[in-house]
Amino acid sequence: MKDPPRKRSVVIAGHRTSLSLEEPFWRDLGAIARRRGQSLNALVAAIDAGRDGNLSSALRLFVRDCYVSGEIGNKTS
Repeated sequence: MKDPPRKRSVVIAGHRTSLSLEEPFWRDLGAIARRRGQSLNALVAAIDAGRDGNLSSALRLFVRDCYVSGEIGNKTS
């Protein structure tokens, strides 16, 4: 597997938690957070607040939705 899941710690509602995601998802989440003027922790907390099910899955689906909507992708900026 080229990009195995990588564990990172984030803070959600004042509590540290560990998440495992593949590196491309971490990069995309960081890019989305920067474009939105948020920290990665704030973005993850917002996704966490509206999720159903597993947080890592919710983050992957969020990134996918950002690609589908055109918020991120192969655009030249």
